[in-house]
Amino acid sequence: MSMQHSGGPHRGGQIPSTFDSDKILGKVYDARIVRRLLKYLAPVKSQLALGASGILMRSLSTIAVPYLVAIATDRFIQTGDIGGLNTIAIIFVGVALLGWGGRYLEQLYLGYVGQRILFRMRTEMFEHLQRLSLSFFDHNKVGRIMSRVQNDVQQIQELLAGGMLHIVTSVLTLVAIASVMMIMNARLALLTLTVVPALAIVAFIWQRYARRAFIRVRRAIATVNAQLQEGISGVRVIQSLTREEANSEQFDSVNREHLIANVNAARLQAVMQPTVGILTAIATGLVIVYGGSQVLAGEIGVGVLLAFILYIQRFFDPILELAMQYVELQRAMASGARIFELLDVEPEIVDPPQAIDIPPAKEIKFKGVSFSYTPGVEVLHNIDLTVNPGETVAIVGRTGAGKSSLANLITRFYEVDEGEVTVDGYDVNLVTQQSLRRQIGVVTQDPFLFSGGIEENIRYGRLEASRQEVVEAAKTAGAHEFITRLEHGYETQVGERGENLSAGQRQFVCLARAILANPLILVLDEATSSVDTNAERLMQKSLRRLMKGRTCLIIAHRLSTVTHADRIIVLEQGRIVETGSHRELLAKKGLYYNMFRTLIAPGPELQGA
Repeated sequence: MSMQHSGGPHRGGQIPSTFDSDKILGKVYDARIVRRLLKYLAPVKSQLALGASGILMRSLSTIAVPYLVAIATDRFIQTGDIGGLNTIAIIFVGVALLGWGGRYLEQLYLGYVGQRILFRMRTEMFEHLQRLSLSFFDHNKVGRIMSRVQNDVQQIQELLAGGMLHIVTSVLTLVAIASVMMIMNARLALLTLTVVPALAIVAFIWQRYARRAFIRVRRAIATVNAQLQEGISGVRVIQSLTREEANSEQFDSVNREHLIANVNAARLQAVMQPTVGILTAIATGLVIVYGGSQVLAGEIGVGVLLAFILYIQRFFDPILELAMQYVELQRAMASGARIFELLDVEPEIVDPPQAIDIPPAKEIKFKGVSFSYTPGVEVLHNIDLTVNPGETVAIVGRTGAGKSSLANLITRFYEVDEGEVTVDGYDVNLVTQQSLRRQIGVVTQDPFLFSGGIEENIRYGRLEASRQEVVEAAKTAGAHEFITRLEHGYETQVGERGENLSAGQRQFVCLARAILANPLILVLDEATSSVDTNAERLMQKSLRRLMKGRTCLIIAHRLSTVTHADRIIVLEQGRIVETGSHRELLAKKGLYYNMFRTLIAPGPELQGA
């Protein structure tokens, strides 16, 4: 019976290679990305409209000021019309208030829009990541995923919250200023615009170099982040091997590359602004020379000349902003592509349309199960195994024999390639994942605790549990005594990953968490491997109490922990090679006997075998 999955191109966990395109900035405009981004604007369209109106108000006030200067100079100053000047002064105040109001609306509502988009996108990505199968996280580094949730979402937020509006506003401002100048004096306006082709050529050349510079910056920061993550996550290993100096030199190298990349990008930005300044000065000079001659000839007023000089500055500011936004727009489009590639990755493990909730179950059965993490490289071969209700079965074998893979298939963290896994006769592929996993308590060799209090961690899988039930679970697990000795007892904060507790204490808390969930099936995957001998002895007592009346599957390297199991299954290279009780397997003097003899000094058990 084949259970192979035939998903889409993004099913199976690994992000496509195009997703990790730090070498590519993207298109300036990608209609597919923009269409998908628009849904994030729909809930905040009212605030976006108010922010856009603010930009429009601010732009109108900017355009109006030179025109008012021209009117004030030519109509009222030269004619000595004090009343007209007073009127213009009042209009100036009104225009200033319009600009202030526009700036207020722009910053208030576009800021709100940006934060709402950031909130929604990050929430959507987090929820999506929570649903993805374990195979996805097997193939993709955490730092790479975090970069998508943090950096790329930030880039999109900046684009949607104002970047696109500012681009549109800059273009409209350019058109408006050019139109006003043409109305005021066509010849002087055309003279002013003669420097625009030169500026366009400069901007075209500049953006090609800027594009490469920003690619280098993106790649450099990605490397820095990766080094930081490894350096922080692996600090215990680093210190234990005295790698601090070597790691510092390695980080200094990648950090220096990031510095050089940013300096080069800053140098290019520093070139663009003075270049625009020079062209602005040239345009101003042309206007002064030609416009001044027109003033002397009486063809235009001084106010018109002043207005043109002011308009020149206002004309080139949007051009500079557009040049700067060009690369930012490319980066945003590339970020959008990476975000949607991540959101398009489908979970490998999904509930079928007719999936049912499994009732309380106790029996586990493997029927002809073969499994591989990587296509073509099987780690389990044709496994047939039944764990009867209430039975304790231990799975032992050398490293890489496939022990943990069996546990992963019971909980359907992965799907079988061939055969089927059933719980009380229900194929695990045909029941809902939540109902299946509620039946199964898993205690792993890596005792993972979440930030928060000890009580919160014990209650993690059963939020409705009372304080008394939490305490009883801790007592059963053997954790109550050490918890009460802590300064704040059950309210003690465990810190990130529970680092302020010992490995044994963390494991006891995890065991209490499994007990509180009250599963009918218990999977112990190397549950005592990270604790010392004394803690292991205490934990074994707790486990024996826990296992009563439950179906238990014990994955173990330490053979001393499985001697009391009802049945022991020995795996070798993904196949069952021996089955029996501890004494029966010792009597066979096969693989289990050799493993036991190697790991445990000869004693009564071996001597009597």
